[in-house]
Order: sequence, then structure tokens, then C-alpha cells
Amino acid sequence: MFLHEEILAGDKPISRTVLSDMLVASKRAAPDYRYRTEKIVVDGDSMASRNIITVTPVEEFMGIKPTGETFEIPQHTFYEWEEGKIRVPAPAAALTTQELQSSLLFRRSFYVIVNKMASNRIQPDAPKFFNYPDPKNVDIPYKSPDAPKNPVVRGLPLYYGASLISSVGFIQNHLWSNTGFNRLRGRPELEDVPPRYDPTVIPITSNAEPSSAEYTAVTATENPRIPPADANGRFHSIHDYHEAYKGGRTTPTAVIEALLPLIRRNEPKPTPHATAWIELREDLILSAAAASTERYKSGKPLGVLDGVPVSVKDEVDVSGYKKRIGTTVDHSNGGRCETSFCVAQWEAAGAVVVGKTTMHELGLDTTNNNPNHGTPLNPYNPHYYTGGSSGGSGYAVGAGLLPFALGADGGGSIRIPANYCGVYGLKTSHGRVSGRPTPSLAASTGVLGPIAANMADLEVAYRVMAAPDALHASSSLFTSPTSPSALTTTTSPTRPKLLGICQPWLARADPPVRAAVQKTIDHLVSTRGYRTLDIHLPLLADGQSAHALTILSEIASGRPSTAGLTPANKVLISVGSRAGAVDLLQAQKVRALLMQHLAQLYRTHPGLVIVSPTTPNPGWHISGGPGDLKYGVSDGNMSIRSMEYVWLANFTGCPALSAPVGYADPVEGEGRVPVSVMGMGEWGSEDALLGFGYDVEEYLNGALEGGRQRPGAWVDVLKLAAEGPSK
Repeated sequence: MFLHEEILAGDKPISRTVLSDMLVASKRAAPDYRYRTEKIVVDGDSMASRNIITVTPVEEFMGIKPTGETFEIPQHTFYEWEEGKIRVPAPAAALTTQELQSSLLFRRSFYVIVNKMASNRIQPDAPKFFNYPDPKNVDIPYKSPDAPKNPVVRGLPLYYGASLISSVGFIQNHLWSNTGFNRLRGRPELEDVPPRYDPTVIPITSNAEPSSAEYTAVTATENPRIPPADANGRFHSIHDYHEAYKGGRTTPTAVIEALLPLIRRNEPKPTPHATAWIELREDLILSAAAASTERYKSGKPLGVLDGVPVSVKDEVDVSGYKKRIGTTVDHSNGGRCETSFCVAQWEAAGAVVVGKTTMHELGLDTTNNNPNHGTPLNPYNPHYYTGGSSGGSGYAVGAGLLPFALGADGGGSIRIPANYCGVYGLKTSHGRVSGRPTPSLAASTGVLGPIAANMADLEVAYRVMAAPDALHASSSLFTSPTSPSALTTTTSPTRPKLLGICQPWLARADPPVRAAVQKTIDHLVSTRGYRTLDIHLPLLADGQSAHALTILSEIASGRPSTAGLTPANKVLISVGSRAGAVDLLQAQKVRALLMQHLAQLYRTHPGLVIVSPTTPNPGWHISGGPGDLKYGVSDGNMSIRSMEYVWLANFTGCPALSAPVGYADPVEGEGRVPVSVMGMGEWGSEDALLGFGYDVEEYLNGALEGGRQRPGAWVDVLKLAAEGPSK
């Protein structure tokens, strides 16, 4: 099979060569060259079913003489493709043939080849993907998980016991056996299954790629689905900040000056809000706000994000800020680090980064209990946790202090705090959002994404941060998200509106959660044109164990010592270090089967959104009181329970969105606790999930009895700013 394709980078021809579906690219300034590909040799199966192709350079390239060697080169995609031509920046310096083989890749060649060659895997009218699992119905009957057997340990017993556990191997082995992680050994259904280590699946499209400016232009606020100003329990949106600045009612500087006294830790009497932040660089914050204020005064704001306050979870690099990952140790060389790509996209659009938010130490639980730096309490009820591990970001948005914030999600760590704090959270497709150069704590399960007050905020935050990063291995292969002007497709009558429901899975939720989710489903069916489909999901109990084993092993591998960790994490890391290669490989086989089954569902039912609660429990009560906050708590049973629905999207790489749908009575204190629904879509289907989220938001604001409720800790930042001295 051969492919003839012209590569243009100027008018000066330098050579011809035979290349694979990749050529050399560079971010550096480059001279103009012209070169063309002539034979692309595909060895064996079609491109759609192979990860390796064979090519032989036969002519001089950039002064490098051909050696006649044959190279096996992984599939990658070209930088830009339109009407048979690929436009690329040429390299500034000559590369060796070996370097040509191994580095600096283009985007989209896979799209070209899939469209020009027969495929034995992809139907002609089906969406096309890179790395899509082989669709397969995994017919293993549903089995309820066994009751977990992990002891609950808190207070001084945990404090002293953790040191013993972390130093005595046979105790670690006993606890390891207690987890059930070895349950996957000897399973006949896994014998001939190849393990899947990476859940990245990339849609291949030919859509033009708009710049991120489209997402933040003034017209981006013209979204008819922004809740009306008089809506009950309305949270301020990005649109509200932009309109207040543009109308002269307040300024970015005034907003920051109103915020800082609320969130400073070093105030004589810090407010409860301050616990959600771990570090503030007021010089950087005020400087960014002042620059934004001047842009508004001159009538030249960068767009709707200009001057909007946003915060970043502690595990993500931001220049000038330390990165502790919830520990007591700085992992950023004193803040001398490069800002992560996705945060830089927000900053480039004018957003003002207001410090870094607290997290659960190492992201290793779902409460955000952190004895090192303090535990933010739930804005709806201080007897409950915010959820974690992005709990500081969840609190900041839930309390009205910010319209959106950055979270990270390896096992629900965006969606769980969004759920507990009554706001919206998006776990993006695996590999879509670049955090470069921040290393991932859990490379095969973790992603970055936004937590937001409203769906419109979630949408804009996502579309800006998800711009492809040319220097990131997987992000560079995704296309830019659709611009808001095209979002009408998410509300179009032709958009598939099919909700997949695994009934025995849904039935495991607590009654208040199950009732709230069912009412939401009934409303979507009766008023928004949705249909429901009963679906089967195999290996749910085994899959959750496999996910827990994988993420714990990934995080533990980066912590050779438990010294300095909180007691609960000393236990977790010690137990995680007992993972064996066989157990870990068996877990990846479970991942492969789950992804194949989901591929079968999504291919059979295009547009399917799998619906479940976000968590089965309405909030996580701080049952041990202040002692739990001082020493931490080890409650593996509740941790597993809280992740019963969220883990599947992490383990398989699918995107998932959490949206509030009601409130439940608390077991202690005043303030009802939020309940959320979650939708999980096919890989790369964030647009469809946004449409689903808008429909759910409409239910919350307009159909739910009593509507949306603000928490008791909610702050009207725009009102405070307008009343302040600086305008």
C-alpha cells in the first residue's frame, strides 16, 4: 500500500524521502523548505490495527545520506492536514536518521491514512479513533462486591500504629491480603487477555482548529443557557465578572482586594475559607489583576476570562509557587518551575491565578483530610468533608469565592469534591489536557480538569485549557475543542440522547441518592427527549479493585520512603508497596476487557451516555469529630464506597461529568448536603457530555423542588468588590 502526500513548509525544495506517517517537526523558528513523501510502506495489517509500521529511507534528507536501514516507527499524526496537503514548520537544524526515527512528530497522519486506506476495524460511517479498543461484548454476569474488611483506625491509635505498620513487613502483608487485591490471580477469564497499560484513545477528525480566543471572545458569553440573573440559588459566572468589569461596576483589582482578606492564612483571625488555600503570592496576584484592570480601562480586554479569579490544585506546577502535593515537602525547587500548560492557557486568556488550593496528601483519598495544612470543611455543612483530593478547589468554587478552579482526577478527585460541594466537575478524556511539565502522580489513571460553579463556566474553562499542546505526547494528537459558537450541536434535536443505565449498579446507591438520580432521569426522558437503555457492565467489583491497585501502585512507586507522611498515608503507601507484578498485570487485563466492552456499547449505541450517581453516599460525615482532623483517619471501606462509580472513567480513560441534582438531609448539623448525577461518555465525547450537563443544570434550576441552593458559607464576591474602596 502506498500513500502520496505533499508536505509544504515553504518554497525551497531540499530533498525527497520515504517516511512513515510522521515527519520531523520543531517548535523552533525554522527556515522554509519543501519536501515530499513518496512511498509510505505499510507492512502487515492495515494502519488502523497496527501500532508499528516499517519504513526505509532511500534518498538524501537534509544533507543526511540514506543508510538503507529499515526502521520500525510508532504511529503518530501530522501537525495540520487540509485537502491533501500537510503544512509544517521545517526543522532548524539537521537531524540524524536515527533522530528522524524517534523524535519530533507531526499530527494527523493517522487521519490521512485511515481515510485513504481500507481498514479492517473501523466502519466507514463510524467515528474514527487512534488506539480504539477492539469492540467486544464481555458476557460476565454482574456480581455485587463483597463487603470490605478494612479496619477503621483514627486518632492516637492511627498515629502510633502507622509507624509500626510502615516498618513491619508481615503486618503490611496481612493488610495487603485484606484488601482483596490478589483476587484477580488465577481467573480463567483473564488467561488469554493482553493487558492494556494506557487508556488513551484519540478521536481522529478533520475539523478546523479554532484558536482559544474563540472560546473567550465577548460573543462567548452570549450563551442562552447561562442561568438567568434572578434564578434561585444562582452562583456568579464568568459572564457576571466580565459584565461587571466591562460596565465599570467593579474591577479585577477590586475583586482581588475583596478576596484576599477572606483567604489569607496569616490574618490575625483567619476565616474558615483560608483553609482551602495552601499558598498565596500576593505580589503576583495583584500584578496580574492590575494589568487586567488597565486592559478594561483602555477598552481592550483579552476576552471573557480577563480578570476572572481562578485557583490551582497544589499538585500542579505554577511558576513562583511551591508544589507540596499536600505534603510538608516542596517538590518545585522553591517555586522555580514552569507553569503547567493548561494553567498557562487560562493565564494567556487573562485569568488571574489566585494561589494554590489544598489537597489530600498525595491525592490518596477522597476526603481532603490533611493534618499537614488543615482540612477545609464542606461549605454546605461543616460536619462533612469537601471531598478530595481536589477539595480546596471544590470548596473555593462551592463557597462562591471563584467561578472555576483546577482539579486533578485519578479516582474521582474532580468529581467527588464537585459532588460534595454542589458544583460541576469534568474529568476529561485521558491524555487530552496537557499538564506539561508537571509529572502525573498516576500516569495511567490521572487527568486534569475544571471544577466550576455553572455549566457555562465549566465549558469555557475546559475549552481553553484543552488546547492541544504540540510538545505533549498525547495532547498534541487531539484536536481543539469545538468553539462555543458550534455548541448548538449539543442542544440540537439530532444529537443522540440515550442514557445507559446499569440497574444493579445504580441500585447500590443510598436511597436519597438513588431517588435524586432517578428523578433527574425521569425529567430528562419526559421533557428533554432522552431515551433510556438498560446496559450490562461486567467486572465492576473486580474492576474497582484493579483500579485501586493500579493507582496505589503508581503513586507508591514515586514514594520510596514513608518518612514525613501523615499516618493514614504511611499505611497506604506501605500496603501499596507490597503489590506484586502478577497482581498488577492482572489488573491491566481487567482494564482491557472493560475498555473492549465499553467500545462495544458505544459502537452499538452511538452517543450513549452511561448514567450513575457520582457517589453512592450523600456526603462524607466527619464521624470522628475534631480528632479526625488533627491526626487523620484510615477508613478504607468508606474510601472504596465513595469511589464506587467514579473509578470506571479513570481506569478506561473515558470522559465523565458530575452535576448537582438535589440535596439530602444531614446526619449532623445544619445544611443539607448535595447529591449529583454523573454521565460518562465515549472517548473524546466532551461536547456530548456538556450538552448532557446543560440539560441537567436546567433541571436543577427550573424543575427541582426548591431549585438550586447556595451553601451557608457562600460569599458574594462581586458585591464585596463593588462596595470596596478600589474600582
